[in-house]
Amino acid sequence: MTFASKPQSVTCQATTTTGGTSLSATPPIDSPPEDTSPKDGPTTDNPAAGGPREGSASGSGLPRRLVQLYAGLALYGASSALLVRAGLGLEPWNVLHQGLAELTGLSIGVVSIVVGAVVLLLWIPLRQRPGLGTVSNVFVVGLAMDGTLAAVPDAHALTVRVPLLVAGIVLNGAATGLYIAARFGPGPRDGLMTGLHRRTGRSIRVMRTAVEVAVVVTGFALGGTIGLGTLLYAVSIGPLAQLFLRVFAVPAASGGSTVVAAGSPQGAILRP
Repeated sequence: MTFASKPQSVTCQATTTTGGTSLSATPPIDSPPEDTSPKDGPTTDNPAAGGPREGSASGSGLPRRLVQLYAGLALYGASSALLVRAGLGLEPWNVLHQGLAELTGLSIGVVSIVVGAVVLLLWIPLRQRPGLGTVSNVFVVGLAMDGTLAAVPDAHALTVRVPLLVAGIVLNGAATGLYIAARFGPGPRDGLMTGLHRRTGRSIRVMRTAVEVAVVVTGFALGGTIGLGTLLYAVSIGPLAQLFLRVFAVPAASGGSTVVAAGSPQGAILRP
């Protein structure tokens, strides 16, 4: 087991997201914010009156949204890799990915893809509807993580590891804002939590905390890294994500979309 004592060369996710002071990747949220940030998926303001559909993929905004989606997912993977190289603690899901990587000998990026695919299968009994962003999340984040780990060497000095940690967390918040604001559907792990929320009637806070605490404990038992970075990520990723959601908000266009997941969760601030 590793407790943030040295940087990990093989390894690092919540996401997001990701979140009280529990070891979650995003701050748990009981209810959605007051219309101050874009939703993950489509909503209809007033279809009878011809109001805009927020999840629309038609119109001139589509190219920008696609760029935001894939840039955000790639940066998310890169930011997670920086946290791995910092070796001061990972996001909850990446604690699990790192532990499984240690156990299986696979790269953390490959483990992230496999876990994402398994989690996506769990959407079926929960009756969740994936979007383009959901499926892309499974593959792009893991590939970007492995690519960044190959390019960024191990860091040993604390004067290097601390800036890597801070840069990773801030970049993760920006990446979150980018891909969620694109409105192509939530990540598979966020969808799992909000799906459980809808099926059980429990709050998103309870579901997110329960799932991510279980993920952290399991990952740590397998050799994943938790530490100061895990706590710092948990308390800062929510405000950062909200900030960048506003920065990267895309104006809604009229018309329908076949590539956006309908009924995507409200108030969920990611996890790849």
